[in-house]
Amino acid sequence: MKVVIATHNPGKLRELQALLAPCGCEAVMSRMETPPEETGGSFEENALIKARAECLFAGLPAIADDSGLCVRALGGAPGVRSARFAPPGERRKTLLRMMEGVTDRHACFVCCAALVLPGGREITARGECEGAIAHASAGEGGFGYDSIFFLPDLGVTMAQITEREKNARSHRGRALRALLAQWPE
Repeated sequence: MKVVIATHNPGKLRELQALLAPCGCEAVMSRMETPPEETGGSFEENALIKARAECLFAGLPAIADDSGLCVRALGGAPGVRSARFAPPGERRKTLLRMMEGVTDRHACFVCCAALVLPGGREITARGECEGAIAHASAGEGGFGYDSIFFLPDLGVTMAQITEREKNARSHRGRALRALLAQWPE
């Protein structure tokens, strides 16, 4: 089955393709030139906005996710505003500056995945990954905040693990596996 992934992010597409491949799904990137504005107040609302628009545009099942980094010391920020928290290329640096001198570095990656089918059926699922904000960026893998998201049990950042390890433990991997568990026949 062909499924459109509502993203223009090649890193996110690769992750979702790897997670969907065992189910026999062919995941393709969005061809929508202008994605819908993410006006929702929650990860779930934003994921549904994107999946609905993509399903309507492509006429195919569509999967979208909205994810972000929630930092306890910042009251949950950047949260649903993670992608708009600071200018592109400045997000990690901005967050590291805000965390200077902060001892409580607990953070959680959160993802809500949404599947919208042409017949109107909608399914959502949530995944989380607990960790901490590193004191400096480390690692070349992943994208977004991965290089500053420290995994205490491994002693490395999300950007320092393999793609396979990331898919097994990440918020996006967990959300997508929960979504696939609800996949309609």
